[in-house]
Amino acid sequence: MSYIVDTLSNLIHSTAFFNLTWGNYLMILVALVFLYLAIKHGFEPLLLVPIAFGMLLVNIYPDIMARPEDMSNGVGGLLHYFYLLDEWSILPSLIFMGVGAMTDFGPLIANPISFLMGAAAQLGIYMAYFLAIFLGFNGKAAAAISIIGGADGPTSIFLAGKLGQTTLMGPIAVAAYSYMSLVPIIQPPIMKLFTTEEERKIKMQQLRPVSKLEKILFPIVITIVVCLILPSTAPLVGMLMLGNLFRESGVVGQLTETASNALMYIVVILLGTSVGASTSAEAFLNVDTLKIVVLGLVAFACGTAGGVLLGKLLCKLTHGKINPLIGSAGVSAVPMAARVSQKVGAEADPTNFLLMHAMGPNVAGVIGTAVAAGTFMAIFGV
Repeated sequence: MSYIVDTLSNLIHSTAFFNLTWGNYLMILVALVFLYLAIKHGFEPLLLVPIAFGMLLVNIYPDIMARPEDMSNGVGGLLHYFYLLDEWSILPSLIFMGVGAMTDFGPLIANPISFLMGAAAQLGIYMAYFLAIFLGFNGKAAAAISIIGGADGPTSIFLAGKLGQTTLMGPIAVAAYSYMSLVPIIQPPIMKLFTTEEERKIKMQQLRPVSKLEKILFPIVITIVVCLILPSTAPLVGMLMLGNLFRESGVVGQLTETASNALMYIVVILLGTSVGASTSAEAFLNVDTLKIVVLGLVAFACGTAGGVLLGKLLCKLTHGKINPLIGSAGVSAVPMAARVSQKVGAEADPTNFLLMHAMGPNVAGVIGTAVAAGTFMAIFGV
């Protein structure tokens, strides 16, 4: 009889109910909210579903992220090995290759002034950097946190790993991906605040045709120029441009298809679940995490405002030929930010079509965020 009682007692006490803290239950609730937003409201489900599920798993079964040295059998948890690919910058770089293979850089080539709006949208990164230092973070931590302002999850993970901020990588990555997912909610009020109804109705002229030669030369030239100036950006900029060269060369269709579909989605699964699994209650529920979430929001809002304000300036300088709304797409959430520019413009005038124009600053923002990350690595000698 005692054997049966002991067996039942062991079974009961091995359940998660006896091992979870209030913090774990809170994080489980957060994960469920993320899943609801992703599934019910369609807030970037490709990002939020794996992130939320990783968050759910680690707070029910923390050992899924355990390191080998912490386990009696010397074998780490499943998602620990996924997470190592984040720390080693492998998954962020592969994501960039997939983005390059999926994205048409033609709008940026056709309208080089888009580079300026992409650069202006990085304002939030540098503002967040100094604000993070003011709030008590060291230089490297502040740099890693500030990249959230670019609305670029892979670059945030990449820089945090390069600067040795692995303890902050979870909160930084979740904040970055959360704000990427919430672009349709966060950006429109800021865009409307800084523009008038008349400005939002501005129709832009059709972009000039871009030749195949230009599209082939662009990724090669950008790689050479950017990587010569900031060699540390090679893993991100190089993979982004390699993916785009696959697309534009027209001779490696199989590689383009793989990079933009099968490989991209595999990497999203690995990266999303491992990022979510870095949010155990012990690692996530602290004052620093709250600061990171607030700093990320401030950075993202300032980046959006910076792009729009430069758009307004260019609108005046070109006598109304540029719609300021496309400046908001200078954050590197591709193509979500460009879609938001289109949506807000269409609300002012249903016949207004800004999507392709907004893709120029959007692509420039991807490059700009990678350059910002490379600048921080150069500053800290990484």
